[in-house]
Amino acid sequence: MTYKNVKRAFVIAGRKKSISLEDIVWNSLKDIASRRDMALFELLTNIASTKIQGNLSSAIRLFILNFYHEQLELQHRHNNIQAALRSHIQAVH
Repeated sequence: MTYKNVKRAFVIAGRKKSISLEDIVWNSLKDIASRRDMALFELLTNIASTKIQGNLSSAIRLFILNFYHEQLELQHRHNNIQAALRSHIQAVH
């Protein structure tokens, strides 16, 4: 797979930041921001304010990985609950 790097500039915490990320990363950020009903710059500001060390582009990638990991965990729990309910219903009938 080949992804194009896209560079964008934002003002985060009063400082101009230029961030270069793969287009798939930008698309993921837009999707997450939309799901959270926030603007992209708000999400970037939140990520920037919580990063402990390293550069912002790495913090963004880690944030996205964590977000999708949490989504998979939620889906796994949901599937387990559905399976338990189906088992319970079948046992009652």
